[in-house]
Amino acid sequence: MSSKAQIAVSYDLSNEFFRMWLDERMNYTCAVFDEGPHGRTDSLELAQTNKLAILHDYARIEPGMSVLDIGCGWGANLQYLAADRGVRDVHGITLSEAQHAEILRRRLPRVTASVTDYRDYAPPVKFDALMSICMLEHTATPAQVRAGEHIGVYRDYFRRAHEWTRPGAWFALQTILRNAVPRNRKDIEDMAHITYTMFPGGFAVRLAEVMEACNRYWEVVEVKTRRMDYLRTCEHWLQRLRSHGPRIRGRFGDGVFRDFERYLAACVTAFDKNYVSLAQYSLRRI
Repeated sequence: MSSKAQIAVSYDLSNEFFRMWLDERMNYTCAVFDEGPHGRTDSLELAQTNKLAILHDYARIEPGMSVLDIGCGWGANLQYLAADRGVRDVHGITLSEAQHAEILRRRLPRVTASVTDYRDYAPPVKFDALMSICMLEHTATPAQVRAGEHIGVYRDYFRRAHEWTRPGAWFALQTILRNAVPRNRKDIEDMAHITYTMFPGGFAVRLAEVMEACNRYWEVVEVKTRRMDYLRTCEHWLQRLRSHGPRIRGRFGDGVFRDFERYLAACVTAFDKNYVSLAQYSLRRI
Protein backbone atom coordinates (compact mmCIF):
# COMPACT_ATOMS: atom_id res chain seq x y z
CA MET A 1 0.00 0.00 0.00
CA SER A 2 1.25 3.52 -0.76
CA SER A 3 2.21 5.15 2.51
CA LYS A 4 0.65 8.38 3.74
CA ALA A 5 3.93 10.17 2.91
CA GLN A 6 3.87 8.79 -0.64
CA ILE A 7 0.25 9.81 -1.08
CA ALA A 8 1.24 13.31 0.05
CA VAL A 9 3.83 13.45 -2.75
CA SER A 10 1.13 12.67 -5.30
CA TYR A 11 -1.79 14.72 -3.96
CA ASP A 12 -0.82 17.16 -1.21
CA LEU A 13 1.28 19.67 -3.16
CA SER A 14 -1.49 22.27 -3.05
CA ASN A 15 -5.22 22.21 -3.62
CA GLU A 16 -4.84 25.56 -5.38
CA PHE A 17 -2.38 23.99 -7.81
CA PHE A 18 -4.67 21.10 -8.78
CA ARG A 19 -7.66 23.43 -9.03
CA MET A 20 -5.85 25.31 -11.82
CA TRP A 21 -5.92 22.44 -14.30
CA LEU A 22 -8.49 19.86 -13.20
CA ASP A 23 -12.21 20.27 -13.88
CA GLU A 24 -14.46 22.30 -11.60
CA ARG A 25 -15.22 19.32 -9.31
CA MET A 26 -11.50 18.32 -9.22
CA ASN A 27 -11.80 14.83 -10.68
CA TYR A 28 -8.28 13.43 -11.08
CA THR A 29 -9.32 10.37 -13.11
CA CYS A 30 -10.48 9.53 -16.63
CA ALA A 31 -13.45 11.44 -18.03
CA VAL A 32 -15.87 9.94 -20.57
CA PHE A 33 -16.40 12.00 -23.71
CA ASP A 34 -18.60 9.73 -25.81
CA GLU A 35 -21.50 8.55 -23.64
CA GLY A 36 -23.45 9.34 -20.49
CA PRO A 37 -26.14 11.93 -19.71
CA HIS A 38 -24.32 14.63 -21.70
CA GLY A 39 -23.57 12.37 -24.67
CA ARG A 40 -20.65 13.24 -26.93
CA THR A 41 -18.85 16.32 -25.70
CA ASP A 42 -15.55 18.15 -25.94
CA SER A 43 -16.06 19.71 -22.49
CA LEU A 44 -13.91 18.25 -19.71
CA GLU A 45 -16.48 19.36 -17.14
CA LEU A 46 -19.34 17.51 -18.85
CA ALA A 47 -17.16 14.49 -19.64
CA GLN A 48 -16.27 14.13 -15.96
CA THR A 49 -19.96 14.27 -15.05
CA ASN A 50 -20.57 11.56 -17.67
CA LYS A 51 -17.96 9.39 -15.89
CA LEU A 52 -19.57 9.88 -12.48
CA ALA A 53 -23.01 9.08 -13.88
CA ILE A 54 -21.81 5.90 -15.57
CA LEU A 55 -20.15 4.63 -12.39
CA HIS A 56 -23.20 5.61 -10.34
CA ASP A 57 -25.26 3.36 -12.61
CA TYR A 58 -22.65 0.56 -12.50
CA ALA A 59 -23.12 0.48 -8.71
CA ARG A 60 -26.94 0.44 -9.04
CA ILE A 61 -27.17 3.33 -6.58
CA GLU A 62 -30.55 4.66 -5.43
CA PRO A 63 -31.21 7.76 -3.28
CA GLY A 64 -32.06 5.84 -0.11
CA MET A 65 -28.79 3.93 -0.01
CA SER A 66 -25.62 4.12 2.04
CA VAL A 67 -22.57 4.34 -0.25
CA LEU A 68 -18.80 4.24 0.33
CA ASP A 69 -16.23 5.78 -2.04
CA ILE A 70 -12.85 4.10 -1.41
CA GLY A 71 -10.14 6.63 -2.27
CA CYS A 72 -12.48 9.60 -2.61
CA GLY A 73 -9.98 12.25 -3.70
CA TRP A 74 -11.04 15.86 -3.25
CA GLY A 75 -14.70 14.86 -3.05
CA ALA A 76 -15.87 15.15 -6.66
CA ASN A 77 -17.80 11.89 -6.52
CA LEU A 78 -19.04 12.49 -2.97
CA GLN A 79 -20.45 15.82 -4.13
CA TYR A 80 -22.02 14.24 -7.19
CA LEU A 81 -23.70 11.49 -5.16
CA ALA A 82 -25.00 13.74 -2.38
CA ALA A 83 -25.77 17.00 -4.17
CA ASP A 84 -26.60 15.88 -7.72
CA ARG A 85 -28.20 12.49 -7.08
CA GLY A 86 -29.61 13.01 -3.58
CA VAL A 87 -28.05 9.92 -2.04
CA ARG A 88 -29.01 9.68 1.63
CA ASP A 89 -25.77 8.50 3.25
CA VAL A 90 -22.40 9.05 1.54
CA HIS A 91 -19.00 8.10 2.99
CA GLY A 92 -15.48 8.54 1.68
CA ILE A 93 -11.97 7.59 2.76
CA THR A 94 -8.64 9.00 1.62
CA LEU A 95 -5.05 9.01 2.85
CA SER A 96 -4.51 12.62 1.77
CA GLU A 97 -4.84 15.37 4.37
CA ALA A 98 -5.12 18.00 1.63
CA GLN A 99 -7.94 16.16 -0.09
CA HIS A 100 -9.78 15.72 3.20
CA ALA A 101 -9.43 19.44 3.91
CA GLU A 102 -11.03 20.22 0.55
CA ILE A 103 -13.94 17.88 1.28
CA LEU A 104 -14.55 19.62 4.61
CA ARG A 105 -14.35 23.02 2.89
CA ARG A 106 -17.15 22.01 0.53
CA ARG A 107 -19.57 21.32 3.45
CA LEU A 108 -21.32 18.59 1.52
CA PRO A 109 -24.75 17.49 2.78
CA ARG A 110 -25.07 13.94 4.10
CA VAL A 111 -21.36 13.27 3.54
CA THR A 112 -18.83 11.85 5.99
CA ALA A 113 -15.15 11.59 5.02
CA SER A 114 -12.13 10.41 6.95
CA VAL A 115 -8.37 10.11 6.55
CA THR A 116 -7.56 6.44 6.92
CA ASP A 117 -5.78 3.53 5.31
CA TYR A 118 -8.43 1.20 3.89
CA ARG A 119 -6.83 -1.65 5.85
CA ASP A 120 -7.59 0.21 9.08
CA TYR A 121 -11.07 1.35 8.13
CA ALA A 122 -13.92 0.47 10.49
CA PRO A 123 -17.18 1.01 8.57
CA PRO A 124 -19.95 2.68 10.58
CA VAL A 125 -22.60 0.67 8.66
CA LYS A 126 -22.90 -2.14 6.14
CA PHE A 127 -22.98 -0.35 2.80
CA ASP A 128 -25.54 -0.85 0.05
CA ALA A 129 -23.06 0.03 -2.69
CA LEU A 130 -19.37 0.76 -3.19
CA MET A 131 -17.39 2.92 -5.58
CA SER A 132 -13.64 3.17 -6.05
CA ILE A 133 -12.14 5.29 -8.83
CA CYS A 134 -8.48 4.63 -9.63
CA MET A 135 -7.49 3.75 -6.06
CA LEU A 136 -6.66 0.04 -6.51
CA GLU A 137 -3.38 1.14 -8.12
CA HIS A 138 -2.24 2.36 -4.69
CA THR A 139 -2.77 -0.96 -2.89
CA ALA A 140 0.27 -2.95 -4.10
CA THR A 141 3.72 -1.40 -4.32
CA PRO A 142 6.09 -1.89 -7.27
CA ALA A 143 8.22 -4.13 -5.02
CA GLN A 144 5.20 -6.31 -4.22
CA VAL A 145 4.37 -6.59 -7.92
CA ARG A 146 7.94 -7.63 -8.74
CA ALA A 147 7.83 -10.21 -5.93
CA GLY A 148 4.53 -11.65 -7.17
CA GLU A 149 2.68 -10.63 -4.00
CA HIS A 150 0.23 -8.24 -5.61
CA ILE A 151 -2.61 -10.67 -6.39
CA GLY A 152 -2.86 -11.45 -2.68
CA VAL A 153 -2.99 -7.73 -1.92
CA TYR A 154 -5.77 -7.16 -4.43
CA ARG A 155 -7.67 -10.21 -3.17
CA ASP A 156 -7.52 -8.85 0.40
CA TYR A 157 -8.88 -5.52 -0.87
CA PHE A 158 -11.86 -7.25 -2.50
CA ARG A 159 -12.40 -9.38 0.61
CA ARG A 160 -12.62 -6.28 2.78
CA ALA A 161 -15.00 -4.63 0.32
CA HIS A 162 -17.18 -7.74 0.52
CA GLU A 163 -17.22 -7.61 4.33
CA TRP A 164 -18.22 -3.94 4.32
CA THR A 165 -21.36 -4.50 2.23
CA ARG A 166 -24.83 -5.99 2.50
CA PRO A 167 -25.97 -8.97 0.45
CA GLY A 168 -27.07 -7.76 -2.98
CA ALA A 169 -24.55 -4.88 -3.08
CA TRP A 170 -22.95 -3.66 -6.30
CA PHE A 171 -19.47 -2.18 -6.70
CA ALA A 172 -18.42 0.35 -9.38
CA LEU A 173 -14.67 0.08 -9.87
CA GLN A 174 -12.33 2.01 -12.16
CA THR A 175 -8.64 1.19 -12.65
CA ILE A 176 -5.71 2.16 -14.81
CA LEU A 177 -4.39 -0.86 -16.72
CA ARG A 178 -0.80 -1.65 -17.61
CA ASN A 179 -0.81 -3.26 -21.04
CA ALA A 180 2.65 -3.17 -22.61
CA VAL A 181 6.27 -2.25 -21.85
CA PRO A 182 7.83 0.60 -23.88
CA ARG A 183 10.66 -0.35 -26.22
CA ASN A 184 12.45 2.97 -26.57
CA ARG A 185 14.57 4.71 -23.97
CA LYS A 186 12.64 7.99 -23.74
CA ASP A 187 9.30 6.27 -23.16
CA ILE A 188 10.86 3.93 -20.59
CA GLU A 189 12.34 6.89 -18.73
CA ASP A 190 9.09 8.85 -18.88
CA MET A 191 7.07 5.90 -17.56
CA ALA A 192 9.58 5.53 -14.73
CA HIS A 193 9.10 9.24 -13.97
CA ILE A 194 5.36 8.65 -13.59
CA THR A 195 5.80 5.56 -11.42
CA TYR A 196 8.63 6.60 -9.12
CA THR A 197 8.49 10.42 -9.06
CA MET A 198 4.83 11.32 -9.48
CA PHE A 199 3.12 8.30 -7.87
CA PRO A 200 5.68 6.61 -5.61
CA GLY A 201 4.37 3.42 -4.06
CA GLY A 202 1.69 2.88 -6.70
CA PHE A 203 1.49 0.59 -9.73
CA ALA A 204 -1.12 0.06 -12.44
CA VAL A 205 -2.93 -3.27 -12.56
CA ARG A 206 -3.56 -5.78 -15.35
CA LEU A 207 -7.11 -6.64 -16.32
CA ALA A 208 -6.47 -10.34 -15.72
CA GLU A 209 -5.19 -9.58 -12.21
CA VAL A 210 -8.42 -7.81 -11.28
CA MET A 211 -10.45 -10.74 -12.61
CA GLU A 212 -8.36 -13.26 -10.69
CA ALA A 213 -8.38 -11.32 -7.43
CA CYS A 214 -12.04 -10.36 -7.22
CA ASN A 215 -13.88 -13.47 -8.35
CA ARG A 216 -14.08 -15.14 -4.95
CA TYR A 217 -16.04 -12.16 -3.65
CA TRP A 218 -17.40 -10.20 -6.61
CA GLU A 219 -18.90 -11.29 -9.92
CA VAL A 220 -17.70 -9.22 -12.88
CA VAL A 221 -20.92 -8.33 -14.69
CA GLU A 222 -19.63 -5.66 -17.08
CA VAL A 223 -16.26 -4.25 -18.14
CA LYS A 224 -15.64 -1.27 -20.41
CA THR A 225 -12.20 -0.06 -21.46
CA ARG A 226 -11.65 3.62 -22.21
CA ARG A 227 -8.09 4.11 -23.41
CA MET A 228 -8.90 6.96 -25.80
CA ASP A 229 -11.08 8.71 -23.23
CA TYR A 230 -8.10 8.83 -20.87
CA LEU A 231 -5.84 10.09 -23.65
CA ARG A 232 -8.28 12.95 -24.25
CA THR A 233 -8.56 13.63 -20.51
CA CYS A 234 -4.77 13.95 -20.23
CA GLU A 235 -4.69 16.23 -23.27
CA HIS A 236 -7.18 18.54 -21.53
CA TRP A 237 -5.13 18.51 -18.32
CA LEU A 238 -1.89 19.21 -20.18
CA GLN A 239 -3.41 22.12 -22.10
CA ARG A 240 -4.81 23.63 -18.91
CA LEU A 241 -1.52 23.15 -17.07
CA ARG A 242 0.38 24.92 -19.86
CA SER A 243 -2.16 27.74 -19.97
CA HIS A 244 -1.35 28.43 -16.30
CA GLY A 245 2.39 27.95 -16.82
CA PRO A 246 3.60 31.42 -15.74
CA ARG A 247 1.40 31.38 -12.63
CA ILE A 248 2.47 27.85 -11.69
CA ARG A 249 6.16 28.63 -12.19
CA GLY A 250 5.84 31.79 -10.11
CA ARG A 251 3.85 30.18 -7.30
CA PHE A 252 5.30 26.66 -7.14
CA GLY A 253 8.59 26.83 -9.06
CA ASP A 254 9.97 25.70 -12.40
CA GLY A 255 10.63 22.18 -11.12
CA VAL A 256 6.98 21.52 -10.28
CA PHE A 257 5.84 22.76 -13.66
CA ARG A 258 8.43 20.65 -15.51
CA ASP A 259 7.58 17.51 -13.52
CA PHE A 260 3.86 17.78 -14.18
CA GLU A 261 4.26 18.78 -17.82
CA ARG A 262 6.52 15.79 -18.41
CA TYR A 263 4.15 13.47 -16.58
CA LEU A 264 1.02 14.57 -18.44
CA ALA A 265 2.76 14.54 -21.82
CA ALA A 266 4.05 11.04 -21.03
CA CYS A 267 0.50 9.95 -20.14
CA VAL A 268 -0.76 11.13 -23.53
CA THR A 269 1.98 9.07 -25.20
CA ALA A 270 1.34 6.03 -22.98
CA PHE A 271 -2.38 5.92 -23.76
CA ASP A 272 -1.73 6.61 -27.44
CA LYS A 273 0.74 3.73 -27.72
CA ASN A 274 -1.37 1.37 -25.57
CA TYR A 275 1.25 1.05 -22.84
CA VAL A 276 -1.65 1.73 -20.47
CA SER A 277 -5.43 1.82 -20.65
CA LEU A 278 -8.44 2.35 -18.38
CA ALA A 279 -11.18 -0.04 -17.31
CA GLN A 280 -14.53 0.46 -15.62
CA TYR A 281 -16.21 -2.53 -13.96
CA SER A 282 -19.66 -3.29 -12.64
CA LEU A 283 -19.24 -5.90 -9.90
CA ARG A 284 -22.00 -7.79 -8.06
CA ARG A 285 -21.44 -9.14 -4.56
CA ILE A 286 -21.23 -12.93 -4.38
